[in-house]
Amino acid sequence: MLPLVHIMRRRAEVRARNAERRAHEAERLAELGSMTSGLAHEIKNPLSTIGLNAQLLGEAIEDSELPPDQRERLRRRVDALGREAERLGRILTDFLQFAGRMQLDPQPRNLGELVDELADFFLPQCHRAGVTLRTTMPDESIEVALDERLFKQALLNLLINAVQAMTPADERIGLRAEESERRPRELMIRVEGDDEEARVHVTDTGPGIESERLKEIFHPYVSHKRGGTGLGLPTTRRIVEEHGGRLTVHSEPGQGSDFVIHLKRSTD
Repeated sequence: MLPLVHIMRRRAEVRARNAERRAHEAERLAELGSMTSGLAHEIKNPLSTIGLNAQLLGEAIEDSELPPDQRERLRRRVDALGREAERLGRILTDFLQFAGRMQLDPQPRNLGELVDELADFFLPQCHRAGVTLRTTMPDESIEVALDERLFKQALLNLLINAVQAMTPADERIGLRAEESERRPRELMIRVEGDDEEARVHVTDTGPGIESERLKEIFHPYVSHKRGGTGLGLPTTRRIVEEHGGRLTVHSEPGQGSDFVIHLKRSTD
């Protein structure tokens, strides 16, 4: 049987090796993150050039003396090129927001006022999508320490997702569904709180989410929306968690979804 001192020494050596391995892994991940972020920035510049030239080429085709059928065929191809360049640009922007380091500057804010400001800003987009926006704000002031810019980004992601969930796929590509076939489209934002916690509910009357999908919707690059990047919800959850809060969702197929931001109330 080994003396106790040898056992303790061996355990210390194992812990030291494990710590060194974790340090190497963390360094490698940081280096990989820096490389991918740099690569994304390098791609964005030529991608912007491609999008701009596609726009100029489309204008040149419209002004050309080509036969109408040939002009229309070329215009569709150039439009497709422009749309794909724009989509890739959105993917890169979302990736940089998700992968980048977040520097929070939390300041005490009245949560109800802040959410009401964003709801007013988002109202025209609801009108365009045929969605009725309803808000419920508390009578009392609910103070929360927030980075206003990042929090608004997180909440805006939830609002955009909710509207898209209530927009049928045929309308997203420019077709209009029959009025009789549409479900009522309502988006509810409710701010509430108790002595310890503040909550922001974003509730929609969309198709809901199956139970087996509830966990995977927070995974990067998982999206069931046409043209979606799959980074909106992961970014929102990361912002909320950086604030010391959490993001939950309650949903049933055919019953809509309720995303809830939970935040700690400011203490005096």
